[in-house]
Amino acid sequence: MDHIMPVMLSKTYVALVAAGAPEAVASEAAEVIADFERRLSSMQSDIKLIKWILGVVLACVVVPLIRSLLQ
Repeated sequence: MDHIMPVMLSKTYVALVAAGAPEAVASEAAEVIADFERRLSSMQSDIKLIKWILGVVLACVVVPLIRSLLQ
């Protein structure tokens, strides 16, 4: 543990070492898990943006369609 790790990364590392994993392997595995969590968080943000865009696009399509049907 040459550098300061975030809390979740540190907890994962400690748990892996306690389970018998070598320190180097535990550190690498904890970093891989932390990287996965960062990427997942990024994807969740992208999905929220896509949902908003889809809502706007649907509104722009549905409103004129309803207007044309009601005339």
